[in-house]
Amino acid sequence: MFSDRLTEQTRRRFLRLSAAGVGAASLSGWLGVLAGRAAGAAQAPKGKAKACVLLWMDGGPSHKDTFDLKPEGKGAGDFKPIKTTAPGVEVSEHLPHLAKVMRHGVLVRGMSTGEGAHARAKYNLHTGYREGQGGLVYPSLGAIVAKEVGKPDAAVPAFVAIGNRSYGSGFLGPKYQPLSVLNPSAGVEDLKALVDGRQFQNRLSLLDEMERAFHGEYQAPVITDHRTTYDRAVRLMNAKEAKAFDLAQEPAAGRARYGTGRFADGCLMARRLVEVGVPFVEVGLGGWDTHQDNFDRVKSLSGQLDGPAAALIEDLKQRGLLDSTLVVWMGEFGRTPNINTRGAKPGRDHYPRAWTLAMWGGGVAGGRVHGKTDADGAAVADGKAGAADFLATVCELMGIDHAKQNDTPIGRPIRIADKPSPFTGKIV
Repeated sequence: MFSDRLTEQTRRRFLRLSAAGVGAASLSGWLGVLAGRAAGAAQAPKGKAKACVLLWMDGGPSHKDTFDLKPEGKGAGDFKPIKTTAPGVEVSEHLPHLAKVMRHGVLVRGMSTGEGAHARAKYNLHTGYREGQGGLVYPSLGAIVAKEVGKPDAAVPAFVAIGNRSYGSGFLGPKYQPLSVLNPSAGVEDLKALVDGRQFQNRLSLLDEMERAFHGEYQAPVITDHRTTYDRAVRLMNAKEAKAFDLAQEPAAGRARYGTGRFADGCLMARRLVEVGVPFVEVGLGGWDTHQDNFDRVKSLSGQLDGPAAALIEDLKQRGLLDSTLVVWMGEFGRTPNINTRGAKPGRDHYPRAWTLAMWGGGVAGGRVHGKTDADGAAVADGKAGAADFLATVCELMGIDHAKQNDTPIGRPIRIADKPSPFTGKIV
């Protein structure tokens, strides 16, 4: 038996490394995710949306320079509003392509949240909870969707983060962690075998022999997890759906439609992943922390955002997927309605009190605005919504019961959203 040839030192090292997750360190952080023990089948969602694409604007975009311009108010800035395909709805002149798809979307102009520091605000908007609340690490929206909507036997992960490392699964455990694809043009390098097919199968057979022998002697749960990790990883490597990560498979005309750059590639990959059944994809575009040189930077960032995001929405629409795919645009907060005097080129500072997010598809009624800020964009005048309200709204659109309780590892029940007031009825 192979186990007879294992030294006691080797056995101890194996258990120590397996418990630490070292054996599952590859596959862009997802290999260890696959080790979760058997879970019950996820219930079919009741909402119209079967997938969600979160376009995360890291740093906090200025609402007054994107989707809630106040040309007559104080601190209006340099940008002019333009009409959109939604009657009476205007956006920045630097978002002409998104203006054309606003008939499919809703602007939520009443966001008001309680965290003004980047890390705490990102955590709050991703989880619906404040950092440190209850002494727990809460799961992000992506992990919640992965657990509640994802298929346990799917070959592809249920949560993919593109261009950034998103917030993860918290107390739900590593099974619902995102697969991180930092450079979408490179795809997932770990899916490529380093040896030919016969050698690969021989190595898998040897690994299986080692683990069956070891498990027979020790019966340790971590060994079952370890075997499940590699079984699922191999299934992903061999799955036809894995081609969704390879943008070279996209026809040239389709790829050109999205434009160039990492965010453009991320939007294209998001559409490809939705097509193969991935229920949650986050695509990041950073650089929105515009304390200085706000107007030149927001103009440049708007240029990076506008074409690819609009192409994603139009592409989903043409493929019959927009009604079942919710696309969300947001950051962790807005920026001050006043313009600061920092340095030679002024900017705007952090501002969680009043800001805007946008939604398209997923069952929302297009061409609407929910919520309103005052004349200067400084306070919410109507339709105020917080982080938990937003998270619960997405859950309802995806058929997830936001009042459901998930147990922590010590058996403490925690609601998905903490006493929210979802605004679903205002946007569908």
